[in-house]
Amino acid sequence: MISLLIVDDEKIIRRGLQSVIERQFPNRFSYRFAENGQEALELLRQEPADIMFTDIRMPIMDGIELLEQLQTHPVKPEVVLLSGYNDFVYAQRAIRCAVKDYLIKPVKRKELFAVLDRLLLDIRMREEQADTAGQEAGLSAAELVTLHLTQEDMGDAITPNNAGLSWLDAGYTLGLLTRRGGGSQVGRTDAVSFRNQIEELLHGYTDWMLTRDGKGGTIVIAPDPVLFYQLAERWRLRVPQSQLRIAISDSVQGIERIRWAYSQAKQTLKYGILLPELDVMEHAGIISERQERHVVPVEFIRRILNLIGTGRGEEMRQLLAQILDVRVISSCEIGYLEHISQLLNEELFDKLFRIYGYKVLDLLRSYAHVGHIGNFDRFEDYYISVEQLLDLLDQFIHDRREKAPTEPNTMQKVIAYLQTHYADDLNMAVVSNHFSLNYSYFSQAFQEYSGESFSNYVRRLRLDKAKQLLVYSDLKVYEISEQVGFENVKHFTRLFKDTEGITALEFRNRRRQMVEPSMHGT
Repeated sequence: MISLLIVDDEKIIRRGLQSVIERQFPNRFSYRFAENGQEALELLRQEPADIMFTDIRMPIMDGIELLEQLQTHPVKPEVVLLSGYNDFVYAQRAIRCAVKDYLIKPVKRKELFAVLDRLLLDIRMREEQADTAGQEAGLSAAELVTLHLTQEDMGDAITPNNAGLSWLDAGYTLGLLTRRGGGSQVGRTDAVSFRNQIEELLHGYTDWMLTRDGKGGTIVIAPDPVLFYQLAERWRLRVPQSQLRIAISDSVQGIERIRWAYSQAKQTLKYGILLPELDVMEHAGIISERQERHVVPVEFIRRILNLIGTGRGEEMRQLLAQILDVRVISSCEIGYLEHISQLLNEELFDKLFRIYGYKVLDLLRSYAHVGHIGNFDRFEDYYISVEQLLDLLDQFIHDRREKAPTEPNTMQKVIAYLQTHYADDLNMAVVSNHFSLNYSYFSQAFQEYSGESFSNYVRRLRLDKAKQLLVYSDLKVYEISEQVGFENVKHFTRLFKDTEGITALEFRNRRRQMVEPSMHGT
């Protein structure tokens, strides 16, 4: 497993990142956590990490100081910087510390996964280079094909004549191979063992090449596509406990078409979830007659979010049956199912986590594999897992709501109270006691009603009041800070700049320039 260290002073962010990553990359990472840079350094001294995500703003030791301290470490992780605001000065300092990437909070799933994909590819390529480091100088034809697939501009490094690949000019088919049940995310040792098995099964055949795609995948190139069917048959006889799955491209000619052939095979392999009975999947036969476009039922997904926890499980399951209608999905390109899977994550599971936090984390983690269709060999298994997770979430949230405050206008009264008492020394204990509500259920009910946590709501409310005073009063910044309820002006000024991107005085000057002309003109 690849070791991942997440450094952030907010537990909900640490665990939230883990939950999102596990759903996309189940069983790929081992996780460790630190609340600040000093704690992270101690963990790294005990055991190095492959990848580290770290926040910038943390107590005791911030992210930049952590990076500077890491420069003297013999084994440094790949670092991704997290920040609640886009500060170019911090980004410049981070670049000097060889940061791999920079993500802005709240972190978007697409950006997070893109960063992890790049890092995983870098790690795989280093491992594969290490495998061949001890071999004699000069690349074999198979290694040159791998290089051609992974390098954007090969120049004159590979040509059919100088690499012993002139036979490709006569035409060939590229097959991308994987094992059903083993998943696509296998370790380096497993990948090497798999390639050795394939090479053994191909012994005695002529005109074929076994190589790698540079991303952990196994490729076979052959002039005659019949070889792939014969290979699948040999696998069935020799390794009956698992299924060999081969996705093959159309027939192409020349080394310059190899990336095109690889992209066809890679796309075809995705259809395995819909065609589990096939050992060999041909691109032309799989892709033809499929609809390119179909309206994704995003409104159905949002309706499930509204229904979950209300005890209307049957209605929820009917909506899921329409969302994951196998007749529609089987007639569409695989991107349709991929889009549905993405929306189930973003519009349903991620939003439930933002509302309920740790309370649903264990459920989401236990069904982490639901996060990506690539984790399933059969569509039916994916459907059942999604349905089971929804049922469990529905029951869990329903049980919590049964215990939560039932008076319909309770939260309205809480909001009105905060609007009046925002400058007081407020915390959840004070407010929940004021309304004679259980502390934990108050926290849950407030977030459900307002869409954000109690502390975030109060912070935003105070900042809004401060912005009004900055524009429409002559109070000094420290006076405004005190008047809206901040403990000290330093905390207020830092928070204001983090949120607005400019200082409080800059905000006052800009807004007054906009307001005063209209005031004088009336």
